[in-house]
Amino acid sequence: MELWFILYRGDSKTMDIALIRRLAELRRMSVPALQKAYGDVFGEPSRSSHKQYLFRRIAWQLQARVEGGLSAESLRRAAEIADDADLRLGGPKGFWSWPEQTKPKQQRPPAQSYRDGRLPQPGAVLIRRHQGRDVVVKVLEGGFEYKSRHYRSLSAIAREVTGRRWNGLLFFGLTERRHG
Repeated sequence: MELWFILYRGDSKTMDIALIRRLAELRRMSVPALQKAYGDVFGEPSRSSHKQYLFRRIAWQLQARVEGGLSAESLRRAAEIADDADLRLGGPKGFWSWPEQTKPKQQRPPAQSYRDGRLPQPGAVLIRRHQGRDVVVKVLEGGFEYKSRHYRSLSAIAREVTGRRWNGLLFFGLTERRHG
C-alpha cells in the first residue's frame, strides 16, 4: 500500500514500470543492501541503519529523477527558510510537555511530618557492632548523624559502613527480614 502511495502523483496517470520494479526490489532488500544502494544513489555512505528511512530516501530520489524533483522556486524558498536568522532553536516553554505536566504539582507535606513508626524518637542513639567496631548513630528530627555528618537515611549510613547496599532498618536491627 505504501509503495503505491509513493509512486502515485495526482496529475500523472502513468508510472514508469522500471521505477516500480526498482522500488519493489528495494522493498525486499536488507539494511546492508539498502545502505549500499543509498551510496550508489546519493554518492555518499549512509549514516543511518533504519530500514524504512533508507527505503524512503532512496525511493524519493529515484522518483525525483524520473518525474522531476522540487521546482526551482521550492528550492529557493527552502534555502530562504534555512537561512532565516530568527529560526527558533527550541520550542516555547511547555511545548514538549503534556497539559497535565504543566499544572502545578501538589505540595507534599514536609518530610519531617511523616515519621516511620519503627524509628526511635529524635535524640535516641543507635549502636551496631560491625567487624569489631561500634557504629554509633544519633537519631535527629530530620535525619541521622554519624561521625559528625548528617545523613537522610539509615541505609546511607549502612552503605557507608559496609560498602554494600543495606536496608538501614534491618542493619540496625529495627526490623526483621521478611520471608515469604
